[in-house]
Amino acid sequence: MPTTIMLSRVADSLYWMSRYVERAENIARILDVNLQLMLDMPKLDAAGQEALWLPVLRSTGDGDFEQHHKLATSEAVIEFLTLSPKNPNSILNCLTNARENARHVREQISLEMWEEINRTYLSLKGLTAKKIARSGAYDFYNQIKNASALFQGITDGTMTHGEDWDFIQVGKYLERADMTTRILDAHDEIFINTPAKSQTSGTLQWSAILRSCSAHDAYRKFYVAQVDPDKVVEFLILNEFFPRSIRSCVQAMDDALRRVSGGRDAAYKNQAEKLAGRLVAELNFSALEDIKTVGMHRYMDETQVKLNGIGEAIYKTYLFCPPAELPEPEPVLPSDQAATLAPPKKDTPAMSQEQASMGQTQTLGTMTQKQG
Repeated sequence: MPTTIMLSRVADSLYWMSRYVERAENIARILDVNLQLMLDMPKLDAAGQEALWLPVLRSTGDGDFEQHHKLATSEAVIEFLTLSPKNPNSILNCLTNARENARHVREQISLEMWEEINRTYLSLKGLTAKKIARSGAYDFYNQIKNASALFQGITDGTMTHGEDWDFIQVGKYLERADMTTRILDAHDEIFINTPAKSQTSGTLQWSAILRSCSAHDAYRKFYVAQVDPDKVVEFLILNEFFPRSIRSCVQAMDDALRRVSGGRDAAYKNQAEKLAGRLVAELNFSALEDIKTVGMHRYMDETQVKLNGIGEAIYKTYLFCPPAELPEPEPVLPSDQAATLAPPKKDTPAMSQEQASMGQTQTLGTMTQKQG
């Protein structure tokens, strides 16, 4: 039982360390892309800024923003998603939680991994929104993205590719697939209303979506054509070669889960593998027409629900260890009742000194054997 508890705790820390690092990188990239998008657009009033930043809040899943800020201005959103201690998904909190999980499994990860995640965490200490603005937001978010890429590269290059490494891959690819679905779902209205918008505005927004997933260059090399909404959706969901597409992420996550359990490709050993394998099959045999028939918003919602189901199954299968069933303690009776219920003492004959010595020797010998 102690071994199972330790393995579950180690797997849980590795899994969430990986997810938090990936989440911090995704949020940094989204904020950086949106700041650059503002430079390409005409001067925006308060309503225009809110229309630009609300999809960012939806993609990061931060529904508590309205409790702390009245309007979704650039300054408010950037501060909330970057350094706010009240936001559990801020970059600061993500890297703090990642470092804390890494500290719990310090013996399982390499020295280089710990030094990199600790260095990134310490670089955020004492930072404020004004200091970031003064030094340049682009440089700051680029630093976060580079730190995440460096951490993942160090992980692949310095850690043995066993179960510990596989749990890191499961967390990374599950978080990456979930963020891609959220980015597409948050910009669902652009997909629907693109014909009604100007060509320039539509191209800028779809290019921003590609850059939010680090997919702009890969898309241009794959299609060698102008940014087209249908092709963007197909590329980010169904492309099997791009490492941030939903299909590629789910396939990599499924492979890691099967390596952990040692299961064959044609079968599954637990609920997590069953759900992951089913989603892989659905994505492998889906086409853009299927997505458009269902509708982007509904398709992304259903995919998010399936990813959440996989995450819950992973938790129940590997990360959750139920408490041991201990026997119920006997009730403690008051001294007067205990004396009443106690059996009467019998007179025992007095032992000789030799008998007492033999009995003590046997008793000590038994205790010693049990202890040994």
